[in-house]
Amino acid sequence: MLKDTTLRQKLRDMVSGKILFDEPMSHHTSIGVGGIADAVVWPERSEELSRIIHFLWHSQIPFIPVGNGTNLIVKDGGYKGTVILMQGLNSVSLAERGSSQVLIHAGAGVTLSEIVLLSEKRSLSGMEFCAGIPGSVGGAVRMNAGAYGKEIKDVVETVELMIISGEILSSKKDDLKFEYRNLDISEGTIIIGASFLLTRGIEEQIHARINEILGKRKNKHPLEYRNAGSIFKNPNGGVPAGQIIDELGLKGMRIGNAKISEKHGNFIVNLGNAKASDIIALIDIIKTKANEERGIKLQTEVKIVGEDG
Repeated sequence: MLKDTTLRQKLRDMVSGKILFDEPMSHHTSIGVGGIADAVVWPERSEELSRIIHFLWHSQIPFIPVGNGTNLIVKDGGYKGTVILMQGLNSVSLAERGSSQVLIHAGAGVTLSEIVLLSEKRSLSGMEFCAGIPGSVGGAVRMNAGAYGKEIKDVVETVELMIISGEILSSKKDDLKFEYRNLDISEGTIIIGASFLLTRGIEEQIHARINEILGKRKNKHPLEYRNAGSIFKNPNGGVPAGQIIDELGLKGMRIGNAKISEKHGNFIVNLGNAKASDIIALIDIIKTKANEERGIKLQTEVKIVGEDG
């Protein structure tokens, strides 16, 4: 498929920025695992992205958009297709919305931490719950990221989507199907940006709330190790996945260099040179035990892609 040198040259000619072939995805995921991807590209403009996905689609080459590589596990056999890293779509703009609100528009590659920092500097309230979430705007919208009782859908006004033809659509929140930890969009559709409607607030209060959330994350989450964030969605019923895993006695379980965190049961950490298969094996153990002993079918929040090693 993308091993063909002619196809590779065509793809290279479309990319003004960086492109790498036969690239280890362990270099591009927050948990630090993953086999070889046929190609990794960094489009720098939406027009360039449009040409790329049009070419890949018609050449029947699989592709996947990736933000910061958080909440992503690539299997040891790698990804037989093209990984599109969205960091180049990093524009940010602000627009007044009356006297009390401001709209922040950000490209998919902008990190949530940048938006949180900008909001704090401009005394804009609404994004505090995103403090410490390591993902990008595109990834956060795609998974409807949330914490501390709020979700991305609570602050999103519009989402820019690129469909497989390369056409860009601006969709209002009410026209989109946001779900718990998911935005339901059709296959091949890529989020290229979003607008967030924030409210003017008091800088000291916003700053205090951000620091409070960052402190909680530091105390609860194993940030000293590479990880992919929360592994499982919280099931219906009010008991968090991390508590279930703790009650099952699985915290601290280790396979190879992958371990279920003793600090937070819903995190699996890479102690150094872990394999994706080790992490997936731990995920399977948790799912099996939760189902057998508690009758709970845990669903992964992380996305697992690629081929087995």
